[in-house]
Amino acid sequence: MNKELVEALDALEKEKGIKKEVVVEALEAALVSAYKRNYGQAQNVEVDFDDKKGNIKIYAVKKVLEEVEDKRLEVSLKEAVKINRGYELGDEIRFEVTPQNFGRIAAQTAKQVIMQRVREAERGVIYEQYSQYENEIVTGVVERQDSRFTYVNLGNVEAVMSSQDQMPNETYKMHDRIQVFVTKVENSTKGPQVFVSRTAPELLKRLFEKEVPEIYDGVVEIVSIAREAGDRAKIAVRSNDPNIDAVGTCVGPRGQRVQVIVNELGGENMDIVEWVDDPAQYIANALNPAEVLDVIFDEENDRACTVIVPDYQLSLAIGKRGQNARLAARLTNFKIDIKPESEINGDQSDETQSELTDENVDPESPADDSEE
Repeated sequence: MNKELVEALDALEKEKGIKKEVVVEALEAALVSAYKRNYGQAQNVEVDFDDKKGNIKIYAVKKVLEEVEDKRLEVSLKEAVKINRGYELGDEIRFEVTPQNFGRIAAQTAKQVIMQRVREAERGVIYEQYSQYENEIVTGVVERQDSRFTYVNLGNVEAVMSSQDQMPNETYKMHDRIQVFVTKVENSTKGPQVFVSRTAPELLKRLFEKEVPEIYDGVVEIVSIAREAGDRAKIAVRSNDPNIDAVGTCVGPRGQRVQVIVNELGGENMDIVEWVDDPAQYIANALNPAEVLDVIFDEENDRACTVIVPDYQLSLAIGKRGQNARLAARLTNFKIDIKPESEINGDQSDETQSELTDENVDPESPADDSEE
């Protein structure tokens, strides 16, 4: 029996990565509780578990005093020196009090507590493992869905993906293998909770790092990302090497690199633009593919500007439902007011004026609150 317990502890450590010391500590605590509950002893009980042989011994710890008031807690100096002449007042002596039938009682009582500690230790192992993957991409298998979440099996833990973290252009089926971004890992009372996303802008960044070695190495840097998941994204990049074209590097030969990412995200369109120090040029780049004639900054608000475009480019600059302007505003963190060249020249028609009523785009504006 004792040998089997030691072998079980060794197996736990090898198979589940739970250190033997953790289980032994739980076992000793459980045995103390079992002894106190079944034998009504005081709080001065200690347990020794021999993790080599599996032997269990119970000790009552008593303090050496001149006069004894409670025999369960104290021992007289006269009795102490009979055991060992070296004992003095204030010393503590351990007396073995292991009952003959304690093995059976202890096993029954301690089992539940030990298993609880084992589960806690397992959760700790899983938490430590997956907390290292926070803000990284992992691959999982879709396991099930309900009204709130899609559940993704990451191996030895089930991650949850909320509806807002799911791509609107994707349908998830059981056994689908998907790449997800780990947004958060929590160690809750129910065990480790892993939260993942397919819509986070950071997912796009990690995908580019995987596909473009120059980004992973730091030669090309992603400065900003604006994304409406499943539809369109804008990425601003710059090169830390004057001999390397940041945009061309990310696009890849014949667009191969960016196409891999587009395919992974279900056809999400990618606008890769160059980040530059000049804010006016950066804003013009961000409004790609539209042509920009001029960028006029607001004297009263240094994060606001008016962008002038040719009349025939107005719809392109604004984009479908204002998407191009909205993403450009988020990418640059500027409030952008797009105006046609004719308005600046003073010959805009009433129809165009009406069309421009909502062209003032704030970087904080949500994706669905404008219908330009």
